[in-house]
Amino acid sequence: MVLFSDYHMHPQGHRVQPYDQALLQPWADAARERGLRDIALTDHDRYHEGVDFSAIETLRANNPDLKIRAGIELDNDPVTGSAGRAWVKANWDRLDFVLGSVHYLEAAQMFDSMGQEHQFAGRDIDAIYAGYFERVREAAASGLVDCLAHLDLIKIHKFRSRAPVVDLVADTLRLIKAKDLAIEISTAGWRKPVGEQYPAVEVIRLAREIGVPFTVASDAHSHVQQAENYERLAGVLEECGITEVCVYDRHRRQVVAL
Repeated sequence: MVLFSDYHMHPQGHRVQPYDQALLQPWADAARERGLRDIALTDHDRYHEGVDFSAIETLRANNPDLKIRAGIELDNDPVTGSAGRAWVKANWDRLDFVLGSVHYLEAAQMFDSMGQEHQFAGRDIDAIYAGYFERVREAAASGLVDCLAHLDLIKIHKFRSRAPVVDLVADTLRLIKAKDLAIEISTAGWRKPVGEQYPAVEVIRLAREIGVPFTVASDAHSHVQQAENYERLAGVLEECGITEVCVYDRHRRQVVAL
């Protein structure tokens, strides 16, 4: 099984860096080197000022062998989220792909940042999971996303629910199916304390049973992370019986066999 797409990557990293060819071309070069042929640029919406659609068009013209999708990752940032949603609405027809994600619980700091384990300590972990998945359902119901990123990101610091995670996520997956959205299967968790892909195998299997389609992703914040651990990810997909993944063109989903 050869994985050919990566639908979660951040050329700007975690700061505004205006799109130009010096910033973007290394991502195209790395994609080609790793055997990718379909990629989505999905910077965080809080850095939308750096996104330049004309620069993406130039990148496409300079790399005609690659499918390069204009995307964004829209999260629930309590400070910038409103502006991000407005930007996505204004640019919907210019975007190919929008990822929905949840990085915030009650605190003003992203719960998945290193050093934020205190947001979990001494609390009812099942209640935290329930609140997290409620926020994921809000993203899924927004009408502004095509796919949900790192669906069980809440496990990042190795705080595990007492209840089976499939019981906690089932309603969310059913809503995702009802909204005709996809979820990503991401290698990023292997870089994090949890040491496991997103989402867990049992969640992937339940999503497949419900009929939710999948993208694959690395959540790269540097071009050297593109397609990271894809051989390992291919093994997970084979274990779960997944034989096709999705790609997007102006929000139109196409299913491609692996």
